[in-house]
Amino acid sequence: MGKKPSVFLFSMLCFGLAFLYIPMAMLVVYSFNYSKLVPVWGGFSIRWYRVLFESEEIWSALMLSLKIALLNATFATVLGTLAGLALARIGRFKGRTLFTGMITAPLVMPEVITGLSLLLLFISLNSIIGWPSERGMTTITIAHITFSMAYVAIIIRARLAGIGQHLEEAAQDLGGKPFRVLLDITLPLLAPALVAGWLLAFTLSLDDLVIASFVSGPGANTLPMLIYSRVRLGLRPDINALATIIILVVAVGVFIAGWLLLRQQQQRDRDLQIATTDNSDLSGLNDKDHHSHDRSGDIPQHQVDTGTPERPSRR
Repeated sequence: MGKKPSVFLFSMLCFGLAFLYIPMAMLVVYSFNYSKLVPVWGGFSIRWYRVLFESEEIWSALMLSLKIALLNATFATVLGTLAGLALARIGRFKGRTLFTGMITAPLVMPEVITGLSLLLLFISLNSIIGWPSERGMTTITIAHITFSMAYVAIIIRARLAGIGQHLEEAAQDLGGKPFRVLLDITLPLLAPALVAGWLLAFTLSLDDLVIASFVSGPGANTLPMLIYSRVRLGLRPDINALATIIILVVAVGVFIAGWLLLRQQQQRDRDLQIATTDNSDLSGLNDKDHHSHDRSGDIPQHQVDTGTPERPSRR
């Protein structure tokens, strides 16, 4: 008999799920509230969704956040992949410890310190070389790449450590050039890690508030900055509508990802079953051939010979 589940653990699980999802459910419900006062229910309405879609400020902040997130995810994936390859495939080199520490530092550095240091850097560059002339999309993108590539590098390094080097070494033994081996062997093996790193960098950039607040300038408001500035003045129903749309998009994305993973797992199971069946059939044929050879070996020699019959000996 299976062990009876603990009532305490089940209660803690229910409490944790309720603590996470009940506020989200309340936010979704109150996004359809007609009243301008969020805590007061004034009836069901989609009024605030119309207000949301007619707001140019929100659309401008959303487009800026998406542009920054796309650029950040792409460049962070490229730079993080190069850093991960250097850490996993290049042996001991001078400055390796310092390089490793510089790559992993953004993972543990407080965002306030990172944002403040980048702000001082941009101010110093402006006073020395006159660039950047103003803080906005460019400075926010550079700041996001700075900390996002560290996450990508860790993911790529872990993936390279898991797959080993035997396939790459085999390709080089067969005459493959290093760059060709990188394109045909290494990068296809890194594809899941590259996708995971890109998505993580995209999410980190889209969700960042602290660092963007330090390095942005007038007129460059990302979506998290806009939401935070409006919430500071009080709860507004249009923000609830915006949050509901974000929750819906994330839920659809998670559902699609889960469906794709389920299809891949089912395809792998089918391929494994077909391969197992083929191996079983091949083993059965080999066993039959082996038994037939054994039976032919047991036949006496005088029954196998087809030449002239043996003459009786003369005495």
